[in-house]
Amino acid sequence: MPAKIILDLCGGTGAWSKPYTDAGYDVRNITLPDFDVRTYRPPGGVYGILAAPPCTMFSLARTKAKKIRDLGDGMIIVRACLNIIWHCMEIKQETKHKTLPLKFWVLENPNGMLKYFLGKPAFEFNPYEFGDGYKKRTMLWGWFNEPRKKIGKIVCEKAYKSLNPKTMKKFDKLASREIAPEMFGKLTRQERRAITPSGFSKAFFEVNP
Repeated sequence: MPAKIILDLCGGTGAWSKPYTDAGYDVRNITLPDFDVRTYRPPGGVYGILAAPPCTMFSLARTKAKKIRDLGDGMIIVRACLNIIWHCMEIKQETKHKTLPLKFWVLENPNGMLKYFLGKPAFEFNPYEFGDGYKKRTMLWGWFNEPRKKIGKIVCEKAYKSLNPKTMKKFDKLASREIAPEMFGKLTRQERRAITPSGFSKAFFEVNP
């Protein structure tokens, strides 16, 4: 049986889809410079889609940029991701079928202005809720099973002492070397900011296999 196809739209380093890759899924990272979501045509039989369009124009922290905020420009990639998702679901089938081909689809962005376009998110999280030691309020829209947060469960107090949300560093306050230190010097700070936290990636995969 062929491996299930996962599309990782604007996937960058592939951090979000890594658990799927490790599990033997056919993961296709649709990201520049090799692929452009604006022109990409998905194959048949796609199983699941992860989408993480750039948040640059939607960012609430974008207050000192020289280039004016252009929300129309930001929405071009969001629309392209949604068009790919819809293309995979816009099929003809017998009326007795009550499900669509995609097992799941999800679009991610940090808390920002995208919510005014897509509405209230289906799920929100901070990386520390999945074991990564920083704050970055992130929103998910789509059709998927909600990952299980670690914070709030009965866990070893010592292990989670450093993950106290009251003393947690916000992502924008992290020193450059603290952001994805394994990629320091290989990617720009902005590229490292976009890396999906590993704790969340694993938790998402566990409930959306």
